[in-house]
Amino acid sequence: MPLFFSSATTTTTTPVQSIMSTVPHLPLEVVINILDEAYHAFDHPHTRAYFLKQAALVCRDWSVPAQKLLFSAISLASQTSCVAFAAAVDRATPRGRMLGDAVLRMRVVLDHNQPFGLSQHSFAHAVIACPNLLDLNLALYGCASPGKDVVGLPDLLRMRRPAPSFDETTLELLRSGPSIRALTFANWSENQTSVSQLLDVWPSLKALTVSGTPPKLPGSTVPFSCALEQLRMNFQTSPSVDFMKWLLHNSAATLRVLELEREPSPELLEYLVEAHGETLRSLALPAVTSHDHAQAVHKCMQLQELRVEHAWATPLLYKRLPTGLQHLALALDQDTALQPVLDAVRSGSNALQAVTLQVWESGEQNPQLPVLKLLCAYRGIELKMTKDIRVFRAIGRGDRI
Repeated sequence: MPLFFSSATTTTTTPVQSIMSTVPHLPLEVVINILDEAYHAFDHPHTRAYFLKQAALVCRDWSVPAQKLLFSAISLASQTSCVAFAAAVDRATPRGRMLGDAVLRMRVVLDHNQPFGLSQHSFAHAVIACPNLLDLNLALYGCASPGKDVVGLPDLLRMRRPAPSFDETTLELLRSGPSIRALTFANWSENQTSVSQLLDVWPSLKALTVSGTPPKLPGSTVPFSCALEQLRMNFQTSPSVDFMKWLLHNSAATLRVLELEREPSPELLEYLVEAHGETLRSLALPAVTSHDHAQAVHKCMQLQELRVEHAWATPLLYKRLPTGLQHLALALDQDTALQPVLDAVRSGSNALQAVTLQVWESGEQNPQLPVLKLLCAYRGIELKMTKDIRVFRAIGRGDRI
């Protein structure tokens, strides 16, 4: 029943001070749960931040948990924002230590084309001020020549901008900081060594997401020391097989999640499935349009999740899906041939529990979509549909480490 506030008809009054003194305090655990549930109900970071800032003003009991949640994920894109952040997490004060300890995820932009861009050293000092940091998202942009900075340049042109490598002072500062477990690095410069510099800093990494400029094989013959569990790549062109061997040398028994947002070279795909197909539990490919692509998927016998973004896939893909497959995510347009999918769902030869559809334009007019809906309902398989590619990529992915 809705709660309404109206004028009372009684003449009895109660002193305000007496009422306030009897108001019970919510247990801290309840306050934290309320804030956490509300925080995750907002999709946009700015909306989340606004909510938490308002929550911190409710009362003293709400202030500390709201501020901790507000600082759990922070973003630094300029020197000005970094200076303000450094003042807030100053470890010389109890409040600064509390807020610095609360930071778990950090997004940083190093833009050498920006007049007041964040410096390398300030970035490193921000990281070491957060001892519990687990997840770092770093974007690097090069500096354009005077008069050459044009808003909206294609990615390939932006990546021709030079950017300096990380200096030794920055690297030493980062090494003295927290042992992060997840790194996202988007390199929009022509510097091909930055990623290997960062990888050398954190032997604690379990999840790696890299995009932009393809990296160069480091000069050192010592392979990357981390045993990665999750790898996501979105390079403009495929990295060399030699680099991937260097990167995944110690991940033969641990790699569980592999996501490729751009079609890999045949040599790279062959290496990945031959070396790591037996351990993969989740595989995402931009397309499966050839016999070789389908064969690569079939070699990943332990797959529990498969995601394909192109609306057309070779029917060979669905003829021998891994028997342990639980989640199949595929794209749909008006002309997508769903009969092979229907046959795979109908056969019951796998452990399928969910099907997710990325519905491209006119996809809802696919004549076989109603049949798929009925078949999934009959077999007790959950059918999810979305038109947002970001949602499609996130469904079933699981939490970042």
